Amino acid sequence: MPVAEHDGVSLYYETDGTANHDTVAFIEDVGYGAWQWGWQHAAVAGPFESLVWDNRGTGGSDAPNGPYSISQMAGDLDSVLADNNLRKAHLVGAGLGGMVALQHAKEYSRAKTLTLIGTSADGSRLSSGVRNQLLTEKTPDELHESLRPVVSEEAFDAGLEDLVEWRLEDDAEPDAQRAQFDAMANFDVSDNLYEITTPTLVLHGSEDEVFPVETGRELASGLPRGDLREFEGAPHFVHIERSKEVNDELLKFLEANTDETFE
Repeated sequence: MPVAEHDGVSLYYETDGTANHDTVAFIEDVGYGAWQWGWQHAAVAGPFESLVWDNRGTGGSDAPNGPYSISQMAGDLDSVLADNNLRKAHLVGAGLGGMVALQHAKEYSRAKTLTLIGTSADGSRLSSGVRNQLLTEKTPDELHESLRPVVSEEAFDAGLEDLVEWRLEDDAEPDAQRAQFDAMANFDVSDNLYEITTPTLVLHGSEDEVFPVETGRELASGLPRGDLREFEGAPHFVHIERSKEVNDELLKFLEANTDETFE
């Protein structure tokens, strides 16, 4: 499988779909593996090329010692896009991944659009209490319990065995997870959103406990070309629990911002 490199760190990625069409690059949330994009991959990989990669510290990518920074991770993303010979790509990020997308659009010129899911312009808006719930040792019981803030009560009570199994296989190890959390906590572009003129779709669940919906509203209103879609009653993992609605909004946005003709 393809591997890019940035500052001596090997970065694993996979592509699928139609290579001569626009590429949609998915960027993982803090600590989570590429499994989290399983609900979007099939929908996107038909009309577009889908690119899923592992953040530093996660899955098949190297896990160097911290500290990490969002700017550093945006450089990782740019190296992945360059390795795939992409001049432009649509960036889709959740949580931390949305911050990486914002920083990439600020520093580089490859972003064609941004789709930001459950993201804040200011990482310090994550409360210490929720952070402590999300930080976990990599055991089945702790991985399950740490999903409580990101899913609905109904989903949590259903067991989530598949998610726990995927997390055991693909999520970041504890030290790398903490380094990603620290990078997120130090991220703040709230005073510079006006510089990011890329067309942007902001998707946010009204019951997001990680970054409250107010952060999504502020993000969309601060971006010159930001557009907000709220999902009533949805948690942080809105793209998983409300995947059909999210995919409909995502594809509509992508198709409106590509030169391709869809039939």
